[in-house]
Amino acid sequence: MIEIYDVSKSFGSIKAVDAVSVTIKENTVFGLIGTNGAGKSTVLRMVAGVMKPDEGMIAVDNMPVYDNVEAKKRMFFIADEPYFFSGANAIIMERYYSSIYENFNKEEFYLYLTKFNLDKDRKISTFSKGMKKQLALLLGICSHTKYLFCDETFDGLDPVMRQGIKSIFAKEMEERGLTPVIASHNLRELEDICDHVGLLHRGGVLLSKDLEDMKCNIQKVQCVFTSAEEERKALGNLEILKKEQRGSLSTITLRSTKEEVMAHFATVSTVFFEVLPLSLEEIFISETEVVGYDIKKLILS
Repeated sequence: MIEIYDVSKSFGSIKAVDAVSVTIKENTVFGLIGTNGAGKSTVLRMVAGVMKPDEGMIAVDNMPVYDNVEAKKRMFFIADEPYFFSGANAIIMERYYSSIYENFNKEEFYLYLTKFNLDKDRKISTFSKGMKKQLALLLGICSHTKYLFCDETFDGLDPVMRQGIKSIFAKEMEERGLTPVIASHNLRELEDICDHVGLLHRGGVLLSKDLEDMKCNIQKVQCVFTSAEEERKALGNLEILKKEQRGSLSTITLRSTKEEVMAHFATVSTVFFEVLPLSLEEIFISETEVVGYDIKKLILS
């Protein structure tokens, strides 16, 4: 488990991270969402022990991270722009990382290179951005660390490669309990993979919730009421997060379980009624609007 408690970091007069507290459970995919400059990369670098926080505490499996070799053996950090040695190819990078990580699986690494059509002898400097990202991810996965920290992991990957990496994550989680922590500015990239999401804004945590809980407890209803009286009766006892009206059609986002919504609307008269699934984007919009933020302006542009 990773515990981040009241962590802050400044660069001169700029407060990059401001009193962030987050808990990341084992064997889950944690998504760290936020705009450029929200503090995602700084948080990841501090968790990986690359940077030391000015204030607060970070522990990985109850061990302090910064300047702690034992803690760092359990993690692999992939930066937004992965670093490779000058003139190196995949073989040279494999030899380097296998000398650092005792559980590095060489056979698996070269098998993945073949599957992803990455030439082990070709100089990495001639790779495209997407190919470099793929190589960095494969090095991280094959290092067989418990935690894998990824900064903008899927940026530069085409849809097929994204799904390929996500399927590898799922396999590694099931087989050896890998815990990926993925920072991204794009909610859509993480919707089908994350178990828990934390939203950073201006260096602080705006929201940190389990996705399954969020999905189960927020519903979107479309309906046409038979009368204004029936509408008042239906909406009077609900915790409504958002309501839109287009002609006679009402679209209502509310906090409740699907079962509770179905039972409640069964007591009122409607011409039309249905409960619709919400996307991660819609859930976050609803949650953040309640606390006074317009997430569409923050991270959906």
